[in-house]
Amino acid sequence: MKKYNFNAGPSILPREVIEATAQACLDFNGSGLSLMEISHRAKDFQPVMDEAVALMKELLDIPEGYAVIFLGGGASLQFCQVPYNFLEKKAAYLNTGVWAKKAIKEAKLFGEVVEVASSAESTYTFIPKGYTVPADADYFHITTNNTIYGTEIRKDPDSPVPLVADMSSDILSRPIDVSKYNCIYGGAQKNLSMAGVTFVIVKEDALGKVSRPIPTMLDYRTHVEKGSMFNTPPVVPVYCALQNLKWVKKMGGVEAMDRRANERACILYDEIDRNKLFRGTVEAEDRSVMNICFVMKDEYKDLEADFMKFATDHGMVGVKGHRSVGGFRASCYNAMSVEGVQALVACMQEFERVH
Repeated sequence: MKKYNFNAGPSILPREVIEATAQACLDFNGSGLSLMEISHRAKDFQPVMDEAVALMKELLDIPEGYAVIFLGGGASLQFCQVPYNFLEKKAAYLNTGVWAKKAIKEAKLFGEVVEVASSAESTYTFIPKGYTVPADADYFHITTNNTIYGTEIRKDPDSPVPLVADMSSDILSRPIDVSKYNCIYGGAQKNLSMAGVTFVIVKEDALGKVSRPIPTMLDYRTHVEKGSMFNTPPVVPVYCALQNLKWVKKMGGVEAMDRRANERACILYDEIDRNKLFRGTVEAEDRSVMNICFVMKDEYKDLEADFMKFATDHGMVGVKGHRSVGGFRASCYNAMSVEGVQALVACMQEFERVH
């Protein structure tokens, strides 16, 4: 039976990316050594880092004056690294979910934080609108895709101050105007690579403006100046990222990823809205195309465990919703095929027919 991986992360990767990375772990570049055991200073590895950076810049049309760096620590470390480098007096944050809330908590250690708006009281079922960003804020932080709740900001907002964005789960899924941002960051294990590496896109002339001393490893300038090679980078995840970036380019770039994402989402949301057993969990205008959340309708709530087993038995992997939302979540990252979404829809239709 074919299985379809809807896990929220670490998530699906193209098969050819997995195979290329696995082969490099056995024999990197015909060297007779594993990628896992070579020095990051080896002449064969520097081109991997260079090409990964170049492809990120090409695919996302990153302007001059921006650096791409690959770090450890996940997006969670960025929650403190961002204010360490950018928050002098005041920062503005949009609270759209668990990860935004965690970012706010860390930023409060460094200065005043203004929560411009929140959808917490509605269990994050929508993206707040009509808020005002303080003109004297050092930056405005958004989380573009809310993996747990299934909402997404799919258009670069206008802001009176520099933007900072956590794009962990929708990077490379659509074109973005990088020039609007001082910093874009994210864990790679959704749309870019395997777990273990974090990407940061940072505007170089925005660095060095805070008065506080910054520990060497937490100063973005350290890693920009050393090309992500100040200390040993996560070489296998960086190599995996390179293979995935090559795949995205081969498939037609972020424009093609955007079309694929919208096609998948339309198929699944149309079924959720049609099916008598299910309903969506967030406002339609703010629905994520990456993480599609749905539950049983109230009158069919007792069928939830039955559908979970039915879906699993039919090859649907990782469709259980986050514990804070319940129900189901189909994460449809770049590598998810339309075939996979159609298989899930067929599963939902069969379950509806039976019940």
